[in-house]
Amino acid sequence: MFEHFFQCPYCWEEISMLLDTSISTQTYVEDCEVCCNPIEITPMFQDQELIGFEAESLEQ
Repeated sequence: MFEHFFQCPYCWEEISMLLDTSISTQTYVEDCEVCCNPIEITPMFQDQELIGFEAESLEQ
């Protein structure tokens, strides 16, 4: 597991998530731990190193 820090696209607070390095590319939805809005998370790994990360808001 890999801990990654980023800004929430809704409230702009810095939050962290644990990411699974064993899956090279994945997309899922997780709620912000501060404002509870849904964020679409897309981490990309190569050789278990983070090479890309996107955190996008979902229109409600």
